[in-house]
Amino acid sequence: MTQLLLKDQFEGFEAVGFHAQQAVEKYMKAFLVHHQTEFPKTHNISVLRELMTTVDQKLSDEFVPMELLTAYGVEYRYPGVYDSVSLEQGKEALEMAEKARDLILSKLESYLKTGKPKGSK
Repeated sequence: MTQLLLKDQFEGFEAVGFHAQQAVEKYMKAFLVHHQTEFPKTHNISVLRELMTTVDQKLSDEFVPMELLTAYGVEYRYPGVYDSVSLEQGKEALEMAEKARDLILSKLESYLKTGKPKGSK
């Protein structure tokens, strides 16, 4: 969906940032769940990244630039006064989400190939 928003001729690239933030957040939470690492109810990428350091410091370091996406999930989500998001910023947010996807899926690849965990219905 985010890629479709970038193709349209409109100036509301905040939505691209929001969807990118949500994707990164969910990938990080999937990684933490897989490693049975509890996390608080949060949209803050920094908080989740800090928790990832307990499992994989190198992977966590890859997420440092993505911390700026937090603003899209919190500040831009509600009406208020903030700078508009440019097409370039929207593209950057999308690239971060794609990188997060690739990083997390590569870490979970062997698990995902096994299918359902044993004993699940």
